[in-house]
Amino acid sequence: MSGYGRLCDCHCPWIIFSEQYLPRLSMELWKKDRGCGIIYPADVCCFYIRFFRFMMLPTIRQLQYLVAVIELRHFGQAAERCFVTQSTLSAGIQELELLLGAKLLERTKRKVIPTQLGVELSEKAQQLLGLAAEMVVVAQADDKPLTGRLRLGVIPTIGPFILPLVLPGIRERFPGMELFLLEDQTARLLARIAAGDLDAAILALPYDIGRLESETFWSEDFWVAIPDGHPLSNGGLITAQELPVDELLLLEEGHCFRDHVLTACHMEGLRSSAAFQGTSLYTLTQMVAGGQGITFIPEMAVGSALMKQSNICFRPLSEKGPHRQISLVWRPSYHRKRDLQTLAESMNKLLAVASANT
Repeated sequence: MSGYGRLCDCHCPWIIFSEQYLPRLSMELWKKDRGCGIIYPADVCCFYIRFFRFMMLPTIRQLQYLVAVIELRHFGQAAERCFVTQSTLSAGIQELELLLGAKLLERTKRKVIPTQLGVELSEKAQQLLGLAAEMVVVAQADDKPLTGRLRLGVIPTIGPFILPLVLPGIRERFPGMELFLLEDQTARLLARIAAGDLDAAILALPYDIGRLESETFWSEDFWVAIPDGHPLSNGGLITAQELPVDELLLLEEGHCFRDHVLTACHMEGLRSSAAFQGTSLYTLTQMVAGGQGITFIPEMAVGSALMKQSNICFRPLSEKGPHRQISLVWRPSYHRKRDLQTLAESMNKLLAVASANT
């Protein structure tokens, strides 16, 4: 038996299929083996036919065969276009017809006549083949550095200062990258990375990032922002011990910058006794500009437009640094790690240029 399957003329409840298309059923469900075929009860075979039609879909190769035959109306020419033998192409068309349970071509000795269904399915096959070709293009583009969409998070104490310095250069170097940015606190960004909502985030370390991976591309120290005319407003390096605790303005709990500052100043015990706890560095610096206290800012913020206040003086903190490390963090399973490493290297170079020009 070499055919794919048949019912006998009297419609007896047995159907013969090649083992290549149906799995061998248990002993109680089949009657006997006839060489290459097994006889199955018709109701069992109907179930398997429905099952395999649902589970098995036409292959890209079968669709290519169908489109070629219907366009050229010739098996030999279609086989040449598809770089296969004529017998291979013919077998592929037969398998497709069996899978769909419908006749797609009328075969004669001189020509091939497509059925109406064959023509309709050929049109849909062309659309699917076009989409498959697009998938190849997208996959190949993914191999190029920093192309396609990148979902990047950044914390509020980094974003306003680093993004204006690096984004123009990044977009110029990698015009094929579509960048989506989200600003949030560290803990929430880490959760989004782990959940797959973000590809990576620019964070300040040290911080417990669990099993996530990171690459540090910049380090910096902290500076102290002091109101102009304050007794401490003049001078160079300043120690944490010189700062009046009752005048300190800090970010509220949840900002890693607050924790980094307290650690650098060895003030871990100063968790709730600060004179004011703000939600942003902008708020804190406005308080300083109004003569309401002293605060800390990251080094990269000193020359930024946000900090250009004529009535604020800045002094570097003398405690040993670096006080924080600017790092790119991502999932270990992320498939474009090379892109993120390239991004980190590019940001390092751009920040070095910006730092040299200040």
